[in-house]
Formats: sequence, structure tokens, C-alpha cells
Amino acid sequence: MFFVNGLPGQTSGVNYNKLTHPPSSSSSSSPSSSTLSDTSSILIIGSGVFGLGTAYALARRNGFTGSITVVDRSNPSCPDTFFAPDAASIDTSRIVRADYADSAYAALCDEAQEQWRKQENPSDLGAEGRYSEAGLLLVANGDGSSPTLAAAPPAAPDSKTIDKSKLTGMDYARMSWANVLALASQDPVLAERIRELPNPGAIRAASGTGCSSGSWGYINNNSGWANAEASMAWLLEQVKQTGRVNFIAGAVVSLEHEGTTVTGAKLSDGRVLSADLVMVAAGAWTGSLVDLHGQAIATGQIMGYVDLTEAEQERLGKMPVILNLSTGLFIIPPVNRVLKVARHAYGYVNPIELPVPPLPVSPQSTPAITLSIPRTSYTDPELEIPANGAAELRAALREMVPELQDRPFTKTRLCWYSDTRTADFLIDYHPFWQNLFVATGDSGHAFKFMPVIGNKIVDCLMRKCPAEFKGKWDWKGGDGRPLFTEDGSRGGKPGLILADELAKAEGVVPVAA
Repeated sequence: MFFVNGLPGQTSGVNYNKLTHPPSSSSSSSPSSSTLSDTSSILIIGSGVFGLGTAYALARRNGFTGSITVVDRSNPSCPDTFFAPDAASIDTSRIVRADYADSAYAALCDEAQEQWRKQENPSDLGAEGRYSEAGLLLVANGDGSSPTLAAAPPAAPDSKTIDKSKLTGMDYARMSWANVLALASQDPVLAERIRELPNPGAIRAASGTGCSSGSWGYINNNSGWANAEASMAWLLEQVKQTGRVNFIAGAVVSLEHEGTTVTGAKLSDGRVLSADLVMVAAGAWTGSLVDLHGQAIATGQIMGYVDLTEAEQERLGKMPVILNLSTGLFIIPPVNRVLKVARHAYGYVNPIELPVPPLPVSPQSTPAITLSIPRTSYTDPELEIPANGAAELRAALREMVPELQDRPFTKTRLCWYSDTRTADFLIDYHPFWQNLFVATGDSGHAFKFMPVIGNKIVDCLMRKCPAEFKGKWDWKGGDGRPLFTEDGSRGGKPGLILADELAKAEGVVPVAA
């Protein structure tokens, strides 16, 4: 084995083994099945949760002995090192919760949490501070009733029959409570650790911060948060230890194809990587390689970080995660004297004209060349957060940790989601291009599934999508409507254009990647 950019890798001059599978079509509509043969090769574009998770699962999947290559941008300050600092999962913290309005995702996170809770050995995922079960205080604004849902808890609604676009934050909260109760009916430990909070007084008492956010909610002490960057570093190390995965540092600018068959990817330095199956899992950057118009869109989400004193760390370190589903505002407990505040919102879009158009929906179609692409301090060192975003974060501090409402931000950030209309992931073969698989559409909630999502994606590669996600994860195509996520969990206003909001800014706050 030799090295590319300091990492174990292969160049396009290396002969890949062959992958045998039928012409690609949507897994939901194709009656054929696919088997990853012993002589297969796969190129995975992206080293986030979906990309690395898939590489790890493939490396451990019985019967798959082919080559696996992962290509992605590296850290510009250290070109031989993954990850790029503006990648979505390279951050201090992410919420880990089975608290979902959709029962399928609630059950999937419940499965993932079994791995997050393993902490006995330093090599366990949840060890060394990578996972903290601090609890989740989930609240919403309103009177505690659910006008959209005739059946309030404890009856969990069938998520397949719910129109997510009609949900409010209170609907989401009530449905989540119903699903948690359903899980608790099979789990005595969980049953002891959840409690309804029927009014603001109960919410304030549970928060431990003087929180005045929300009018109804509940606390789930079986949920918590993970150190995202440390967890991704753990996963990268697990992948390397398999000895099965080749890494190449480089920026992919386009997909290569012969006729209707995708054959590989071209890098910004001119190298071409060839493989028999190409999987694009580039997060919010996926749309720059594959035309996802009407299916997924990159949205920038605001995050802020506040430095604390040692005494504040000691006191606030015991708080739960606080998430208001009506506003999208949330706060994660501090660690190392830094507290994070953020908003899960419709976000900002950043429409630009691409120099190289993405692979079109079909060979006969014209790809969209103006689309939302992440804008970070990696590509724009002078980038600043919009003033309205800073004001929203300030409002969260005022509601959730009043003592910090005037504390200056030491750092802020735009984190880029790949948003789908219903917040469902997009994990499927491309219906028109052979040998192309897409795994994206994190919609800001994929990280928590890191321990289990790779195996689910490999199942989809085998055309065995888990039954509970059939229809949810399928390739759907666009219908011309404006695209923004409507699942009841988002705050703010849809369709805000980043450049326009920056132009309005006064007293802006610098953004860190």
C-alpha cells in the first residue's frame, strides 16, 4: 500500500475489483435485487456520518471483500488530516435523542443509544466524554393541546399517516411524548426516567436554569448529547483499524460517466478516481455533484458559543439539553467552560451559479446550475453571521439561561444541513444513472444515528431497505414547489437568503468554520 496526501489510498491508476449488480433503479420501484460480490469496488464521496458509517459497515459486512475507498476534503491547515473543519459533524456537540414525532426514527435512535451508552472501556463509543446522558428538556409553546392530532398521548399515532407539513411544534412535542411512552412501555428504566411537565412552572423547576421557555413539555433523562468531533474521530479510527478502507484527500468537482453509467469522480487537481459503484454522501455539498432540485437543499443554521467561569461550568454542567420545538432554539450543557446555543430552523439558503453543473436528473435533462451551496469561513474568511441570527441566539439565552443573556459570543458558526421536504433521509440508488447511489438529506438530525446508520445504508445498497423506512428514504424527484423542511420542528422563516440577510446586518458577529 502507498499513500496519497499522507493517507493510505489508491489513485485512478490502480485497477479496482469489479462490482456486479443490475442496472440502477430506485430501490422502491425495482423488483431486482443486488448482491455486493467478493470482487467489488466502491468509491464513497464524503467522510461524514453517512459516508464513514457506510465504509465501516461494509468493511465488517460478511461476504463483502471488495475494495472500499473514501474521498473527501481534508483540513486545509493540515492537508494530510481528515476532516474539513466546516463539515457539519465537526463540532463540539450534537443532541442524541429518541424523542421523535416519527416512531421509526424514535426506534432507530433507541437502537443507536445502546451503543452510545457503552462506556466501560476507553475504546467504547460513549467513553472518554464522547457521550453524556444529561437528559433532554423538550418543550413547545401553546396550551399543551394538539389541534392537529385528535389522539393525544398515550396513543402513539401511525407516522405513515401523518402529514408532517401540517404539524406545529406542539404537535411534534406531543407525538414525541407518545412515542417515548410507547418505548417506555417496553423499557422499565426509561419509564422511570421520563416525566411530563404540564406548565411553565414545572418546566422551570426541571431546567435548573430559571428557564422560561415553553408552556408544555417533558423531560427524558435517557437522552443527552455527544461530543461530535470526538465521536467522528472515534469512528474514523474504527474504520482505519479494519485495514479495509483506502482514504484519499481531495475535493471532488464532478462525477465521471460513460453513457448512462457513472464510472467515478474527478478531483480539483485533475485526478480521476474510478470505481464500479459510486456513492455520493457529501452532506450539504451533495447537490453540487448530483442534481437534487426539489429533493434536498443546503441550509445554513446558526450556532453560538459562550465562555463561562469555573463556577458557571460547575452549576450549568448539570443542566439538561433544552429544546423548544416551536422556536427551534436549543442549548446544550457546557463542557470545558463553553456553552453552545443554536437554532434548528428553516435556515439560510446560499444560491450561487456553479462553474461545473451537477450530474443532471437524466441524460436528457438540463441540470440546475444555480443552487444553494454551503458558504463557510473555509471558503470565505470574511464571512459574518447575520445580525438577525445573533439576535435569535440572544433570545435563546434570555429564555433558557437568563444569567447569560448579555454574555458576548466568543465564536459563532453556520452549520450546513442537507434539508429534505419531510426531514426524511435520501438513501437510494439513482433512478436514471447506473452504478450511482446517493445518501444525503441529513436534515439536521442524522448524527445521533452514527452507531447504526451505516448498516442501514448497506442494507439499502443490497436493495433491502428497512421496512419502516421504505417510502421515506426513496428517491422522490422534485415537483417545482419551493423546498423547505416542514415536520413541526423548525423555527424561523423559510426562504431567507444568506447574502440578503448579511446585507442588512449591523453589529455582526464573526463566524468560525
